[in-house]
Amino acid sequence: MGRGPVGLVVQLEVGAAHNTPSVLLVAQPYSYRIAPYVSAATKLGINIIIASQSENSLISEVKQGIYVDFSHPQQAVEIIRIELKEKTIVAVIGCDDSTVELAALVAARLNLPHNPPLAAKFSSRKDLARSRLQEAGCRVPEFALINLSHPVLRQCQQLNFPCVVKPLHLSASQGVIRVDSLEQLTPVCERIRGIIQESSDLFLRTHVLIERYLPGVEIAFEGYLLQGALTVLAIFDKPDPLEGPFFEETIYVTPTRLTPLQQRQVFTSVQEACHAYGLITGPVHAELRVNPEGAWILEIAARTIGGECSQVFSLDGGIELEQMVINLAMGRDFKVPVLETARGVMMIPIPKKGLLRRVEGVFAASQVLGIEKVDIIIREGNYLVPLPEGNSYLGYLFAQGDTSQAVVAALQEAFSYLRVVTAPTFSLVAE
Repeated sequence: MGRGPVGLVVQLEVGAAHNTPSVLLVAQPYSYRIAPYVSAATKLGINIIIASQSENSLISEVKQGIYVDFSHPQQAVEIIRIELKEKTIVAVIGCDDSTVELAALVAARLNLPHNPPLAAKFSSRKDLARSRLQEAGCRVPEFALINLSHPVLRQCQQLNFPCVVKPLHLSASQGVIRVDSLEQLTPVCERIRGIIQESSDLFLRTHVLIERYLPGVEIAFEGYLLQGALTVLAIFDKPDPLEGPFFEETIYVTPTRLTPLQQRQVFTSVQEACHAYGLITGPVHAELRVNPEGAWILEIAARTIGGECSQVFSLDGGIELEQMVINLAMGRDFKVPVLETARGVMMIPIPKKGLLRRVEGVFAASQVLGIEKVDIIIREGNYLVPLPEGNSYLGYLFAQGDTSQAVVAALQEAFSYLRVVTAPTFSLVAE
């Protein structure tokens, strides 16, 4: 990613008057979330300004926005404050895990509704999150922090197997690997070391989290906080088992098949975790495992559902998540439409390494009853990297139906038509 000197700033003006209310969006320079937020702000009659860290971005809203260096948050806050002093800013939004803490710092500096910066930090650092939840008495698996600079086996004598080892900060299950014995632990940690070696922070490059593997069904909770009160938008089942050794997600479908008691356990666990973090406003995305012992927190994030999965909410006049988030950031209450149909999304996995030549069967997949959209987001000629080294999906399938079972069947049938054609790559090494 290209970087210029910190402080190079160009203001974004999208045809709005000087004092038109504006939302500041803190985003990575090539984030897919930028376009939906720009669209949502336009519909609400609000200008949008992007704070990012690449003046060479091909996205015009980023190129014309505010350039800062995310690795120097306090300096970034001051640059943003100075550049916005003549603007009417009504909300600050961080659109993913890597930007929510900076967004909270900026909002605090501008005296706008926000989560405490430390709460936002908890939501993006797995080690800090686990410790905070344990201190608060929340239901989390036993865990330990491993320093990869020291012998691994000596640090894990008290843990029982199977366990899951994961980086402290990555998302989309990147680098998350199950280990079933002490003998597997060192090679797995070495594999993860290779995945995290480019992390910007030394601590993140040299530490991983290990925690007890939790049996049970995995679900995703989507909701939001307004003045500390939690509201559920949907609970998504993940019908494909996630048992390892890697944890590539595929299908999300709602409404859930959890019993009313299990749904209450999920809500209570998420509510307790949000309180433990100190989160008070904005979207909440949570991942949990549910088993006879109850609902266990895997992750609480102060953002909406990941990837392009948020589109599942807007099918057939549903919920526009980005508009919801802007309203929340402004401290506004609002009416959320009830989802009247079953709906689901499938994240299309990357089957193997190689250069993408084409994806066959897209038209056939789009004709399956219940399929609303087939969205292949990786273009031909790009290099594909599957989990656990990779962190992206080939694309998404979206479906609607009368029941969750019908939605799952449609997604599975559509996926069966897709064929990913790749070409191998060769490394040329000079003799």
